[in-house]
Amino acid sequence: MSSRVPKMSAIVRQNAACAVMLWPDECSTPILHALRELTIRFGFSVRLAEIRILNGAWYVTNSGLIRLAERRRCSGISTRPMPEFSDPVGCRWVFRATVYKASRSKGFVGYGDADPSNVSPLVRGAEMRVAETRAVNRALRKAYGIGICSVEELGSFSAPHMPVTPAPRSNGHAGANGSSKGQPRLRDQLCLLIRQHDLDPTLVKAYAADFCGTPTLKDASRDQVESFISQLAAAAKRDPDGLLCKLNSYAQPVEANP
Repeated sequence: MSSRVPKMSAIVRQNAACAVMLWPDECSTPILHALRELTIRFGFSVRLAEIRILNGAWYVTNSGLIRLAERRRCSGISTRPMPEFSDPVGCRWVFRATVYKASRSKGFVGYGDADPSNVSPLVRGAEMRVAETRAVNRALRKAYGIGICSVEELGSFSAPHMPVTPAPRSNGHAGANGSSKGQPRLRDQLCLLIRQHDLDPTLVKAYAADFCGTPTLKDASRDQVESFISQLAAAAKRDPDGLLCKLNSYAQPVEANP
């Protein structure tokens, strides 16, 4: 017990320092007190983007919930769609998730829904995955007594990983997202980096646009994107903690659905 107290104190201080760096205008005394309680009770890490501040309140992320389940030795998670409430044609999906904290647990059930009206425009077409993630998050929050909402349950913030699309046939010319002489498309290279280092694709895109000095990543030139990919790969290898803090600085406040 005596060795655990100093270790937890260090984590609390690290979380507070990272939060103040990322959200200096929102880190009031009550916010930092809440962070301390979340750190002590659940071990969430700000640096690893397991929790974040949105609109002056703490929200947990899917990665934070999954890591918590791993630390608590969760026995398993099962999911299944609810056809009676879903409409594939209308891109509306409802999922049921069950979390088993122990092998003999009866399970904690959570439901999640998603349709074009309650997901971010960035993930239109991925409503099925968003619904499943929301269901898992709700079930995990029930299982471990987490009262704060998850980021993915907010209608305007949900964002699964960027899909990797097949490269089109090359005609000898390549734009910012194209391929040339059999080389992988830049988009595919970026997606691979995101998967390898478990990065938030929305934050990576925001960082990329800022790095390239363009309104969006798709407006950047091929040379700019290549330079960004090189920078991202080097940062992920040299200073992964610093990269996570850098990406978190691009998290934008969102309006939660009632």
